[in-house]
Amino acid sequence: MRKLLMSVALIGLCVLESTAQQNAAPQTARQALLEMFFSKTPGTLVKHLPEATRAALEKSGAMASLQQYSALATQFHSEGQSLQTFETGSVLLTGEDPKTGQKVEVTVEKDALRGDQDDIELSFQTYKDGQVQRTPFMPRITFSMKQEARTWRLNEVAVTIRLPLADPDLLKAITEKMKPQPQVTTTTMLTPQAGGTGTFTAQPQSSMPPAGSDATVLAAMRTILTAEATYAVTYPKVGYTCTLSDLDGFGSGEPNEHQAMLINSGLASGRRYGFVFTLSGCSGAPASSFHLSAAPNANTFARKAFCADQTGTIRTAEDGNASNCFAGGRVMETSVR
Repeated sequence: MRKLLMSVALIGLCVLESTAQQNAAPQTARQALLEMFFSKTPGTLVKHLPEATRAALEKSGAMASLQQYSALATQFHSEGQSLQTFETGSVLLTGEDPKTGQKVEVTVEKDALRGDQDDIELSFQTYKDGQVQRTPFMPRITFSMKQEARTWRLNEVAVTIRLPLADPDLLKAITEKMKPQPQVTTTTMLTPQAGGTGTFTAQPQSSMPPAGSDATVLAAMRTILTAEATYAVTYPKVGYTCTLSDLDGFGSGEPNEHQAMLINSGLASGRRYGFVFTLSGCSGAPASSFHLSAAPNANTFARKAFCADQTGTIRTAEDGNASNCFAGGRVMETSVR
């Protein structure tokens, strides 16, 4: 008798559970989108990807990492930011950083449901201390959700940017960008290694002088001298380098002895401001010395040549000959002993 009652009770519970599932409202595309990116439950991102996409990820071996996807909501909270999502209404979500007073609001501009497909168009607005931050660039993202196996899946993402050319904020930004901005350089202290003899001091300049002037070339010389000192410290087995491209400032990955990311590529090319910059005289392993020269090229009216070495003293030769500069050029800047 007891077994019969337990069986009847179990059947009743199953019937109640089945009825509850049938009466539960199906998930909307908007709810699926929020769950996909902001749920704290692992695996929700993969859940709302198309079957074909999931199969490709599985085949490539990337599925495992996506299964451990850390939700954006978790990241927001860990950084002390407040995140709130809304399943209905004109606002999809808001995110606020109390430390900076910045707030981001994502608004649903359009929610076009057509059978088993729903296109949700979103716009973005930022605030600073309660004030709207206007920008002429108006990005919008449309998430196309499509039902597959009774689950809303993200089928397509489209990004559009609206640029109103007569917008006052855009015109103001253009005007401000076109105004000449003075470039200030600060004093740079250099400590040469691998045989260097002192500390170099670059003189401060209130603004960047015209290209091709003595001050411009001197500033470029100081930049290279700074890079050489840093390079020798960073790569003590090499010492100084006589290859400008080794000091180049652009590249992928981590800096290395062949691309130390210490100067910009324009200067690393060796031709700048109407002058040809050359490194030479690196001797020893590690190299304990070097020569740096800047001679006017054929297309400039400059007549002077400039030169320096690991001591940091910069000289000039009025005849434009780098060899004469090294032999007996007039001292323009000296190192601090």
